[in-house]
Amino acid sequence: MKKSNSVWSFFASVKLALFTLVTLAVTSIIGTIIPQKEPLAFYTGKYGEATAKVFQALDIPDMYNSWWFLALLSLLSINLIICSIDRFPNVWKQIKADNLAVPLKRIQKMGQRSSWTSKLSHAETVQKIKRQTGKKGWKMREREIEEGTLLFAQKGAWSRTGVYLVHASILIIFAGAIVGTLLGFKGSVLIYEGRSTDKIYTFEDGQSIDLGFTVQCDKFDIEYYNNGMPKDYRSNLTVLEKDNVVLQTSIEVNSPMTYKGITFYQSSYEGTQNFILEVTNLKTKKKESFTVPFQKQTGWKEEGLRFGIINGEQTRQGRITRLKIWFTDELSQPSSFWMNSNATATIKRKEANYLLSAKQMYATGLQVAKDPGVWLVYLGCILMLLGLYIAFFLSHKRLWLFVPKEDQPNVLLAGSANKNRIGFEKEFSELAGQIKSE
Repeated sequence: MKKSNSVWSFFASVKLALFTLVTLAVTSIIGTIIPQKEPLAFYTGKYGEATAKVFQALDIPDMYNSWWFLALLSLLSINLIICSIDRFPNVWKQIKADNLAVPLKRIQKMGQRSSWTSKLSHAETVQKIKRQTGKKGWKMREREIEEGTLLFAQKGAWSRTGVYLVHASILIIFAGAIVGTLLGFKGSVLIYEGRSTDKIYTFEDGQSIDLGFTVQCDKFDIEYYNNGMPKDYRSNLTVLEKDNVVLQTSIEVNSPMTYKGITFYQSSYEGTQNFILEVTNLKTKKKESFTVPFQKQTGWKEEGLRFGIINGEQTRQGRITRLKIWFTDELSQPSSFWMNSNATATIKRKEANYLLSAKQMYATGLQVAKDPGVWLVYLGCILMLLGLYIAFFLSHKRLWLFVPKEDQPNVLLAGSANKNRIGFEKEFSELAGQIKSE
């Protein structure tokens, strides 16, 4: 498509890029200030009925998925692509240009130039210049022309591509977000100790999603401060596939579990009115775990035992701190006693002694997320940092040296830089001084 085409020029415009970037920035601020994905009643109560209707019409409650916000992102993407296609060919020509074909008259008129008379012959002068510039990292190429020898070297030619690397990084980040939206999900699940699930439920509509494997909560532990507030909590999880254990790990806040690209975050917990009792026959070493509802009797038939939780002491936060246990083996009088939650007690019977541990049963709350596009986002961010560094801190610097075909020639040094011209001027002066003096 030709540059003269008005549609092409519109989409290749820098003004369009500035407009979309500013608009996205302003609307993103709005989306940060106004709570997202709340029910209509929330916005009506906080902002009034009329404002809530406007919000609803403009999809403000779900702004980042609204048609107009996605349209802005699409417009920016199209602008970046067409702008790059429109301008990159000229940049590529500058990178690959034959700078030894630059007319001598143009070199003689460059802003940065210096000249001096060499005391050496033509050939010796050329060799000296190549040696001295080589020490400073300038790899000279030379070409014989009618008037003498023309030498050229450059640094940072690829720095001209920095801005296009930034363009590409933005598009890659957008692609990662699209992949994550289409192929990923976010949801949650509540798993009781000793139980398992192969499904999670999405945040938005509560629909179930099959994981393709089973997650089991083996144990949930919680630590408390002296004032009774939760300090830390963790879940021991097992991942099973076709009843085979494939992964066992412990997760806590800021230490998630990832399996097959799905990440499980420890997010909450819920205490129940059930209890987990573990009974061990100290004589035979047999051990069994039981889920015991509050004030309901449970038995271990093989050992002839019956037991239950008949009372408990509970904090305001719903935490059971002490339990009253009822225990019998049918051969002697039943026992009842108090014990701390998560503690153990030895029970003596006629036939055997038993070790009993008891704890309140919890359910672990997990946030679950799958984002297959996250690696594209990471790649885009890395490329953006690299592109910004190249674009702002590197420049394309070029040097020409002309040595006439004569003894004690009058040497001309000229150069240019597309950025940081003040820094290049200093570097140019130092190089010229070193070549003259040595």
